[in-house]
Amino acid sequence: MNMDGWNPIANSFLSATTAGLLAQTETPEAAGMFDIILSGGIIGLLILLVLFALSIAAAYLVFDQTMTLRKSDVLPEGVSDTVRQALLNARVNEADTACRREPSVLSVVLLSGLSELEFGWREVEKAVEDSLAEQSARLMRRIEYLSVIGNIAPMVGLLGTVTGMIFAFQQVATTRGAAGAGDLAEGIYQALVTTVGGLIVAIPSLAAYAICRNRVDSLIAQVAYQAQHALTPIKRRPTARTRTPNPNPAGPSASRPPHNPPTGNPPAPPKS
Repeated sequence: MNMDGWNPIANSFLSATTAGLLAQTETPEAAGMFDIILSGGIIGLLILLVLFALSIAAAYLVFDQTMTLRKSDVLPEGVSDTVRQALLNARVNEADTACRREPSVLSVVLLSGLSELEFGWREVEKAVEDSLAEQSARLMRRIEYLSVIGNIAPMVGLLGTVTGMIFAFQQVATTRGAAGAGDLAEGIYQALVTTVGGLIVAIPSLAAYAICRNRVDSLIAQVAYQAQHALTPIKRRPTARTRTPNPNPAGPSASRPPHNPPTGNPPAPPKS
């Protein structure tokens, strides 16, 4: 068999293979994740450590709110119906005991309304509204930290980017323009690592904040509905006492009528 026709093809294949091997040998090894993290120097590493601490705090807050905002803890089953039945039967002590037996947001709101029972429905309703506002603020207080982390993390990442850009352009200025585009691009990509870290922390934090905030709003709305349903029998009860402002703020002496001395001539003394 004549093999002369295969020589150009074999030579071409060997040349291409040799060129590929040389290209792979000359190509620098791609940087790994650990190399990218350490590429920002000491300042970049410190900023990444700050971002890592913020991510740990955000993860803890998400876990804490997951355990806190459970419906069984905020709205225990049967408390609202028990309180309603007790009030329908005029057993206030039983309603109070049922609330204290199941500590929760709903129980706190119901106890606030029951504490104003003797002053009528208007005072009960006002106490319930004040307690709902207080409990909503208490639940939102820890969630706000997620929003703070979500706003701070991009700023921390941007700080690392700005400092990295400063160092990159400082290198260009020091070498009087001798640094090529490759050196400048390397400094810029190293600086952008912190921005990526800040966004990785901020985006989930803000998403978790929005979810938890909507969860709190939903639970507080359900608490308000069940509290209104449980305390409705109080509307039918006659008001025992009403709160009236003190008509005599100056003390008991202010209620005494003014002393008017008698007018005219005094009576004559009796004759001896």
